[in-house]
Amino acid sequence: MSQFDLKGKVALITGGNGGIGLGMAKGLAGAGCAIMIAGRNAEKSKEAAADLAKLGVKTSVVDIDVADEKSCLAMVDATVKQFGRLDILINNAGISIRKQPETFSVEEWRKVLSINLDGAFYCAQAVYPALKKSGGGKIINIGSMMSIFGAPFAAPYAASKGGIVQLTKVLATAWAKDNIQVNAVLPGWIDTDLTKQARRDVDGLHDRVLARTPAGRWGVPDDFSGIAVFLGSHASDFVTGSAIPVCGGYSVMV
Repeated sequence: MSQFDLKGKVALITGGNGGIGLGMAKGLAGAGCAIMIAGRNAEKSKEAAADLAKLGVKTSVVDIDVADEKSCLAMVDATVKQFGRLDILINNAGISIRKQPETFSVEEWRKVLSINLDGAFYCAQAVYPALKKSGGGKIINIGSMMSIFGAPFAAPYAASKGGIVQLTKVLATAWAKDNIQVNAVLPGWIDTDLTKQARRDVDGLHDRVLARTPAGRWGVPDDFSGIAVFLGSHASDFVTGSAIPVCGGYSVMV
């Protein structure tokens, strides 16, 4: 059997109904993995699940508010009841508010941190018993180039994504004994709804990204299909605590 074969496995993906989350879902589904899409837009989630089902795998959807611990627990419970097991969690849900740091309200700061960082922790805590019961599993946290670089318009977002990398390392060391591998993916500039808004908010962003990216283009969600399969499969059983850029070379360009 191929190390990349995911038949019989079940993945739960927060924010999996679009963008990077859906790109990763497509990769996992293509490798035979059943998919639970967790999101706040029920109609969008149903459309994504229907598209994934065309790849010949079981799919379902669940509502989620990752900033609510009880919602995260209910999401995991619904997944296990629906599929009988759970093997992979992708913590992808996230938001950004772009403005100068001195202009953020406390409420704006807390909103970004609660969804991006607190939510990832709540979901990881919620999924731990199910992964342990399955004999091990994979957690893939979605960071950002802002996990390693700063930007004047991204104070809470960058803080949350830097925290994602450290959370990944902590969970990797804590849960290795349970055969749970925890890694982070650090996307570069990817063409999604979130970055379309960024290009409207930040003058000259599009051209600056192209100039710095050796690949000469913005990424697309399908660029994350392969890394999802690698980190979700037995191929990565000795990879844990890593933060892997998927950025077309942006992170190494000077």
